[in-house]
Amino acid sequence: MTHTAGFCYTQWNAELLRYVTESGMPPMATGKLAAMRQPLMFEPGERWEYGIAIDWIGRLVEEASGQKLDAYFADHVTGPLGMKDTGFAVSAEQRARQASVHQRHPDGRLEAQPFEEPIEREFLAGGGGLYSTAGDYLKFLQALLHGGKGILKPETVALMGENHIGSLPAGVLKTANPPLTNDVDFFPGQRVRWGLAYMLTLDPGPNGRSAGSVTWAGIFNTYYWLDPAKRVAGVIMTQILPFADLPTLGVYGGFERGVYAAVGAA
Repeated sequence: MTHTAGFCYTQWNAELLRYVTESGMPPMATGKLAAMRQPLMFEPGERWEYGIAIDWIGRLVEEASGQKLDAYFADHVTGPLGMKDTGFAVSAEQRARQASVHQRHPDGRLEAQPFEEPIEREFLAGGGGLYSTAGDYLKFLQALLHGGKGILKPETVALMGENHIGSLPAGVLKTANPPLTNDVDFFPGQRVRWGLAYMLTLDPGPNGRSAGSVTWAGIFNTYYWLDPAKRVAGVIMTQILPFADLPTLGVYGGFERGVYAAVGAA
């Protein structure tokens, strides 16, 4: 859960990308179980690197519960919170409302991409793959901000937001797939650690968030943060590649500043 197990993602680890390519291992996007059989890229506990550990946790949840991950989420998370637009598949009505992914080109131009084709998956990824809306995801963030709201115990929520990697630095990733992701360093020069679900900033952020706030993101430049000290939660969603898109991060920063100004918590 702390991303110190030694698992990685190919988009941020060139050695793993080479291994997957040369071994013929299927990529994670194929949904094949064989894609999960990646080697450890470093000794557990040696360092932090974001990777497929959360996908493995999804598999553990399925095995422990006897349910597929979508059914487990519906029973224990999205259903109780009324997140009716969140799931691993979309209906025809939801598809009609779905935003297209846009690829940013080196000249700054954005080009709309065709919708993804549904595939038969051997597993549902714990680390990604959900469709959702900003309104739905805000319900989830509000639940965490208010001590779990029935889906988690307050002490569990508190534990999730603590530093669980000691002095290991976190949050910096180097791209091995530039069309998919830029280099990642959301808080340059600041102390960043990891909890049990998200990135933890030990220092106050430049746009208003308090020290001890938590945050993370999705590959298409979707971002959220939780600020327990100021009782603020925020989410902003785009459908843009590559990840850590600089213009989008500029909008994100402006949005955050506006939220804190609006609630008088800056």
